[in-house]
Amino acid sequence: MGDRSQPVSAENLSPALLGRLPSEVRKPAYDRTALRPGIAHIGVGAFHRCHQAEYTDDLLAKDFDRWGLVGINIRPPLLADTLGRQDGLYTRLIRQNDEVEARIVGSIMRVVDSQDNAAPALDVLASPEIEMVTMTVTEKGYCHIPSSGALDLDHPDIVHDLANPQTPRSVPGILARALELRMATHGRPVTLLSCDNVPTNGTILGNVVRTFAERRGGKLADWIEANVAFPSAMVDRIAPAPTAADIDTVEQRFGYRDGAVVVGERFRQWVIENRFAGRVPRWDLVGASFVDDVTPFEHLKMRVLNGAQTTLSYLGVLGGFEHTFEAIADPLLADFVRRMLTEETLPTLMPVPGISPTAYVEQSLSRLTNTAIRHRNHQIATDGSQKIVQRLLNPIRDRLAKGGGIELLSVPVASWMAYLIKASARFGRAWQVSDPFAERIATIADRIGSNSKLLADAILGIDAVFDPSLAANAMFRAHVVADLDGLLSNDPIGFVRQVCSGPTDAPLKQPARSA
Repeated sequence: MGDRSQPVSAENLSPALLGRLPSEVRKPAYDRTALRPGIAHIGVGAFHRCHQAEYTDDLLAKDFDRWGLVGINIRPPLLADTLGRQDGLYTRLIRQNDEVEARIVGSIMRVVDSQDNAAPALDVLASPEIEMVTMTVTEKGYCHIPSSGALDLDHPDIVHDLANPQTPRSVPGILARALELRMATHGRPVTLLSCDNVPTNGTILGNVVRTFAERRGGKLADWIEANVAFPSAMVDRIAPAPTAADIDTVEQRFGYRDGAVVVGERFRQWVIENRFAGRVPRWDLVGASFVDDVTPFEHLKMRVLNGAQTTLSYLGVLGGFEHTFEAIADPLLADFVRRMLTEETLPTLMPVPGISPTAYVEQSLSRLTNTAIRHRNHQIATDGSQKIVQRLLNPIRDRLAKGGGIELLSVPVASWMAYLIKASARFGRAWQVSDPFAERIATIADRIGSNSKLLADAILGIDAVFDPSLAANAMFRAHVVADLDGLLSNDPIGFVRQVCSGPTDAPLKQPARSA
């Protein structure tokens, strides 16, 4: 008889499978059954699993303590069918061009889906066991006004939460309610640690939570002042959204199935302000840095690495490139970004202990060339209105204050505008976009058409993104108008070539076409 056997599907990752995994797959070096919760994390996406959860896994192996992680999602996706089904276990792949390195991370004890209502999240966050709350909720999760950092009191979720404080929807509302429950039940202090790419993220988190608490009235704001810390932090590791191909890689190379696999580069960094309430995980024992001031590190990373990513994402899409590594492989775009960072961004930075700025530029650009990190330009371009303030507009403001040129830094600002404009009906819906201001800019584009000056005037009038004093600056406005004209032309990359052909402090570039 012939062989009628069907292919056997690979076994799913689980605690029972750990002992039978290939030796090349690194496993947790501690007894997971002895884990006790101490950290809650809101927003259990790829970045958290590639960064904070991995640092915590390292710490548990080195200095086992009550720092098990409870993962909470208050937005999609659901966790029960991925991490939950695997008892919190997942594979972290390091990808460097052709190299693949697998590790099972075990620091997440359990996961909680709280998308439908806040109660499950509040139960965890208010627990006396939880002494550290970390979060990766993206820039827009803070419900703040990007240009000022203040709580957006007109945000629909904030309006809802102030009217219905016991059933909150927003991150500030959920945290304020959790702190209120802590105050009423056990009073234990807690540290709330933002791990998002938001400038002075601890200050902004503190602002939005305190403002929400003050609006509530009562004793909560005073209790927060005495019992809650909001340290700032700088986080760094490139971790694109995982794909079906990444899941297949684990199955083909290592023989098991993992629906929660994440992929990252080898480089990682975590700099945390040394300001805590109560006990704190000693992440500094496993590579994180506790410092008095995060700001120099934050400016360096956001303005150089993130500034390069944002610039390459918009110019990459306009130039027809799908991934960052493809965009930076283009000699013109690579030259443009290197010059922008070296000539205009670096002079705005304060000294960073132990780091050479020019070496950091080269290291950052080298990281972006990794062909195994398939970071889609459209993914990086998401929510640009929340990102360009710290990555581009703040360095532009600093350059202008010192009389420096902004010939290069103005180009990615205009490319963000062009990216959203081209998604409008009037410009043929060139691609789908995701940005809180996408609809507003599409409306502007539909009304105005291709007059670059009128388009720039209208978009620069969005004061939640553009500080009015910057928007009124004549040099900035003139550059943005000329750049937008060139980038909306039939040859946007040709326009970038034109910009690169002259010195950065040359007279204002001429528009590539008439408006």
